[in-house]
Amino acid sequence: MTQSINKTALFNASCFALITTAFTFAIRAGILPQLGDEFGLSAEQLGFINSMWFLGFPISMILGGIFYHKVGPANIMRIAFVTHTLGILLTIFADGYSTLLISTLFIGFGNGCTEAACNPMIADMYTGVKMNKMLNRFHMWFPGGIVLGSLISKFMTDLNMGWEAQIWIMMVPTIIYAVLFFGKTFPQPKVEGATSLLENVKAMFSPVFIFLFCAMALTAISEFGPQQWVGLIMGSSGASPMLILALTTGVMAVARFFAGPVVSKLGQTGVLLTGSILATIGVYLFSTVTGPMAYVAAVIFALGVGYFWPVMVGAVAQRVPLSGALGMSIIGGVGMFSTAIFQPIIGSWIDDANATNAAAGLSGTDLELAAGQDTLEKMLLFPGTLIILFIIFFFWQKGSKPATAAAAH
Repeated sequence: MTQSINKTALFNASCFALITTAFTFAIRAGILPQLGDEFGLSAEQLGFINSMWFLGFPISMILGGIFYHKVGPANIMRIAFVTHTLGILLTIFADGYSTLLISTLFIGFGNGCTEAACNPMIADMYTGVKMNKMLNRFHMWFPGGIVLGSLISKFMTDLNMGWEAQIWIMMVPTIIYAVLFFGKTFPQPKVEGATSLLENVKAMFSPVFIFLFCAMALTAISEFGPQQWVGLIMGSSGASPMLILALTTGVMAVARFFAGPVVSKLGQTGVLLTGSILATIGVYLFSTVTGPMAYVAAVIFALGVGYFWPVMVGAVAQRVPLSGALGMSIIGGVGMFSTAIFQPIIGSWIDDANATNAAAGLSGTDLELAAGQDTLEKMLLFPGTLIILFIIFFFWQKGSKPATAAAAH
């Protein structure tokens, strides 16, 4: 007799696994300055450490997408728990740059396993409208968890609690999801109607997929670039970096909750073009304003980047359907991979801006503010390029049928 599946427990466990991912993003952004001070690391070196998070993620996500039907979600989540735990412990007991690189790679790998296992598992547990609703609720916990993690990091930093204590906090949702998953019966992966791997790969050589592949590299860094460096870049702006991160991700969580009706109204191409314009305005304001106006910039930026990820994945699902689950994994993977590549580049921009402004006679808070704003000015390149690309895409796809449930992921 087949054991019954406790959908509620599996879904709740998936949400705590995604909260773990969000904590590793937010808390690490909060402790970057402390890591730099303790280990004597340059911004470029911190960028390489950041990039390991974004490198481990796509590797495991794509591998998980390929082997999901063979190994199943239970085994992928076991790997996630082991790599999350290893990454967190290795970070806490790190003795320098190399250890931090390895530990962050493990954490990124665990995060990718979570996405690879939980997305299709939730899709296998529910059908139709209910599936779309539950996937939306699941993905709410990434920005939602970042809000929580940002506030925890700010609170602990304000109390002068060390970065090691903040890393320990990541173990809380990790242990919770392991306990909730333990001993549960997982749904069998559905294979009906699935196209072959060869058909998936063939579909990915279509002009639309190649365009979306390139655009995803820029949408991802437009979102994650300013967020991941918020502590170092915004620390001297007169606004709290962690409150900016919490506000940004809070607005993104609300925006994603209403993504379905917004995409239905504007269409995928309209949402992507509007988002690129708002993101450009937001980054520009970040590079020029100080004090409370930085929070206004955060809201505009969040409304710009909030729809990028789900709508890009939805565009692949609708406009290149034969690429299947592998196509969606590849698009998510390239987003994370491009972010990994750009992290050390952004770090080197900060180092260069510091050196240039120091040579001009600036020091202390004035130096940090000028360097941060110079770096953000360079980041305008990412969403600015997207405006051009999405104008092209808007007219190219004008005759296509608009999406109906593009933001379900």
